[in-house]
Amino acid sequence: MNCNTKIIWSKPESLSLIEVKFARIAIALVYACLAPQLPAGSLDVTVRDSGGALVANAVVYAKKSGATSARVPKQAAIDQRNKQFVPYVTAVQVGTAIWFPNSDNIRHHVYSLSPAKRFELPLYAGSPAAPVVFDKEGFVTLGCNIHDWMIAYVAVLPTPHFSVSDQSGRASLRNLPAGHYTVLVWQPSLKGAPERFAQVIDLADMKKELSFTLPLKPDFRAQRAPALSTGGYP
Repeated sequence: MNCNTKIIWSKPESLSLIEVKFARIAIALVYACLAPQLPAGSLDVTVRDSGGALVANAVVYAKKSGATSARVPKQAAIDQRNKQFVPYVTAVQVGTAIWFPNSDNIRHHVYSLSPAKRFELPLYAGSPAAPVVFDKEGFVTLGCNIHDWMIAYVAVLPTPHFSVSDQSGRASLRNLPAGHYTVLVWQPSLKGAPERFAQVIDLADMKKELSFTLPLKPDFRAQRAPALSTGGYP
């Protein structure tokens, strides 16, 4: 039934129980069609470090005041290519299942010791039999037990409203329902908790811009091996 559907009413005494139930459903659909839609806005965020440099791989997320986000089953993927995790930073909502395909021609051993998600995928090639469900809010560090320089991060968030900044330090959140939001930013090198730098906004059917300046620790990632070997798992 669409919003242009006409309902022909019968006298109450002529309605059967099934017809009464149908009439109630039809009325509910009509009200849904006529109800005003909540306005939606957008948010553009620029992230810089203390020296003014633009920051990539920063997770920007917005939590709506008084809202509880339904945990709709979702899926994501973090690949392993040329002895690197791709992407380096992934943001997902709590309850998301993440696949860890291995596109290299060598085996990898993926694991995490982070409190938000401890797991291990022993040496494998191709794709594991099942994804890993990230069912607890927090920030997860990924590693490979064979290749020490392989590292990546997963931000497991309590909201569906998030984005990861690109090389220009910008992240965009679209179709945000009108309301009161707390906007936070996390990055793997962040000094302190995201709440320390949070900003609060009221958003309606408009576009807003925010900027964040974050203190970051030096990035001391281990040096990567120079070439991809064939066979085995060197």
